[in-house]
Amino acid sequence: MPLFTLDELEATTARVRTLVPPTPAYAWPLLAERTGAEVIVKHENHTPTGSFKARGMLVYIEALRRSGAALKGLVTATTGNHGQSVAIAAARSGIPSIIVVPNGNSSEKNAAMKAFGGQLLTAGKDFDESRVVAEQIQCERGYHFVPAFHRELVKGVATCAHELFTACPDLDVVYVPIGMGSGICGLITLRDLLGLKTEIVGVVAENAPAFALSFEAGRPIKANSARTFADGMACRDPQPEAFEIIAAGAARVVAVSEDDIAQAVRIYYTTTHNLAEGAGAAPLAALLKEKNRYAGKRVGLILSGGNIDMAVFAQILRGETPAA
Repeated sequence: MPLFTLDELEATTARVRTLVPPTPAYAWPLLAERTGAEVIVKHENHTPTGSFKARGMLVYIEALRRSGAALKGLVTATTGNHGQSVAIAAARSGIPSIIVVPNGNSSEKNAAMKAFGGQLLTAGKDFDESRVVAEQIQCERGYHFVPAFHRELVKGVATCAHELFTACPDLDVVYVPIGMGSGICGLITLRDLLGLKTEIVGVVAENAPAFALSFEAGRPIKANSARTFADGMACRDPQPEAFEIIAAGAARVVAVSEDDIAQAVRIYYTTTHNLAEGAGAAPLAALLKEKNRYAGKRVGLILSGGNIDMAVFAQILRGETPAA
């Protein structure tokens, strides 16, 4: 049973358009030179929050309101992009939000969450520990806990996939980063609804390998850590619902190193003059790792976010790889 229908997605698009216009998908010739493939980049770094996440949250909160839920406020855990989407959607709905982030989280993403109207709380060493704190706040204050993966979130995020497949229905493969799974699950679901043959390849960091380990094992497996500077992929506890869709619909899950990701950030800047955060650059890193597989083919890359701290970006431009 798919997470949504094409008719539902059409209705969802109108809601998403109140904040997020269609983002461009460009074929960049210098990326073609590097990879030997025609490379189409879907620029989700061009949304009002700098990532694809706002699409899903607008749809999620509308569904809550339709259900008649009395919302005292929203609470969630995040490393940044999900939190920005919660903050902006809550503010647009006139309700408070509390965003729990791990220690050492991106200072610029923290500033953005506050600017969008969220109340920030720093707790935990990583996303999964922050999530425990957020669940405690849910119990104490009666706030609604916003998960990182949910059918309505996926449906909203899938509007990105719909734009891409409408513009480029003949892609041989799409590389997409995996955090908690909404992006790749939206792609897989829509690809299947449209009856396309496009391969979907998930990308994780070697330092946050939970979904790669799970895909190989055929069951969800927790990783020991998720310490990657690509914080949008810092998951160590795959959710079963997301894993089930990925296991059934992804061609494979590719793990890339921290050095690979940093190099991809540099390449995006020099070949397209776009800023890519670590998770946004990871699909390019995976394509470069597998470029012999798709020589002469049409390849889609989801550049899912451009929210990279200036200090981190400067370090990468110096040829260094940031520490997690």
